[in-house]
Amino acid sequence: MSCWVCDNNDRFDVLPEWERIAADEYWRVAHAIDTALPGWLVLIPRRHVTSIADLTDAEAADLGAWQVRLSRALGTVTGCMKTYVVQFAEKEGVSHVHFHVVPRMADLPDDRRGGGVFGYLDPSRELRVGEEHKSELTLALRAHLQSVGMARSATATH
Repeated sequence: MSCWVCDNNDRFDVLPEWERIAADEYWRVAHAIDTALPGWLVLIPRRHVTSIADLTDAEAADLGAWQVRLSRALGTVTGCMKTYVVQFAEKEGVSHVHFHVVPRMADLPDDRRGGGVFGYLDPSRELRVGEEHKSELTLALRAHLQSVGMARSATATH
């Protein structure tokens, strides 16, 4: 059975820059593709994993560091007041474990807070964050990560 996430991990060097914002040997950071919320990041294991329990100890240790550093970077770059970190891996065709790191803006409408934030996924094409905006966010996030000494290579390591 093919895995869309693994297929993208295998094509790392040719992915758009917003699908390889940063990476290390265990994780890849991407901007969500089908979202209307700028800065919605996805933290993806570089190997096929379908359950958090199947992460190695090294992957698990690195996971926590990535979640915190990405939350800090989003705070600086987007001005969000905090982030939501969510993991389900239940969407048809995307059972590969991945973590949503979502900027929670101060002016987020009440109906989009908490689980309601998922209302920003799969919007109509005209409401999606555009490629130019994702590229700008990618550069700003990379610059922030580098400035605080938390940069990881955005090159293939898998």
